[in-house]
Amino acid sequence: MRTIHAAMEDGLLVIEGVERPRTERRLENRKPRCLAVDPQRPGTLYCGTADRGLWRSADAGASWDPVGRGISHTNVTALAVSGTERVGANAVVYAGTEPSALFRSEDGGDSWRELEGMRQLPSSSGWSFPPKPQTSHVRWISPDPTQPGRLFVCIEAGALVRSRDGGETWEDRVDDGPLDTHTLALHEDAPGRLYSAAGDGVLSAGREYSQSPDGGATWERLSDGLGHHYLWGLAVDPADPDTAVVSAASSPFHAHFPGVAESTLYRREGGGPWHEVRGGLPDPEGTLVSVLASSGKEPGVFYALNNHGLYRSVDAGKGWERLEVPWPERYLRQPPQALLVTEDAR
Repeated sequence: MRTIHAAMEDGLLVIEGVERPRTERRLENRKPRCLAVDPQRPGTLYCGTADRGLWRSADAGASWDPVGRGISHTNVTALAVSGTERVGANAVVYAGTEPSALFRSEDGGDSWRELEGMRQLPSSSGWSFPPKPQTSHVRWISPDPTQPGRLFVCIEAGALVRSRDGGETWEDRVDDGPLDTHTLALHEDAPGRLYSAAGDGVLSAGREYSQSPDGGATWERLSDGLGHHYLWGLAVDPADPDTAVVSAASSPFHAHFPGVAESTLYRREGGGPWHEVRGGLPDPEGTLVSVLASSGKEPGVFYALNNHGLYRSVDAGKGWERLEVPWPERYLRQPPQALLVTEDAR
């Protein structure tokens, strides 16, 4: 059974199936913010929350328990489980927080230690989140699916940094690298390629979408066709590393604030320009920026979560349909937080 985990502001929706989905609510009022799954144990999930720490499920999201001994901050903002690093029977798990710090677990999330070298990078003195300029946070963590130990971490805002040894030592941001990556993707069929959907375009048009062909050493801007300069969500077709979808708005305010919400999706394939896609999606006006996801088990399939509902595309992002998931009126005013698609192991 395919299970979709959709985090909204006030709780997590666990949605089983897509034809006749069955929905249950979990982690109510715990402010879920980020999700990750162990790729070799798909029933093991992790959820980071705002000021309520880290939670783990051993039964595909049916029940949750608090974990995180050693994580020194309660605002867990990013998670990732490595598909290539294991210690004994356990996959290595990474957690990022606000204020910006990165932690590593080698025992399935029971205990954690900080990878302190990241905070000692020279660029860290300039990391700053505009709404709360006194701090910053780890926005995204991406282990390389082809090279054990290679790790990419995005700070909101200020840097995209790299490690080659599981976070023990670090390489700081390169001069031309994105500063405000919101979602970073990698693809097994394009080793070394990084895809960055960022907020950089708000201050410098043309820098909203970037790709690196060499693991972040150099970057190219590929924003032709984008009519909005603030990118948030990003997903790449599991079957085609040259097909991607992003969610976009004209500013952070239009992306995240219900009173002025206006956002849309764009699609790119084969190295061509981006094209806006609307078929089957809600009108851009009134739509908070979507969180996007894909699953390696579903080639050519994308998912999008926004304040109007959960949407699915089966033609690589060209057309979309809304899944029949119960949608309370309060969700219309809630920014979506995270989206994860798994194969239910129960």
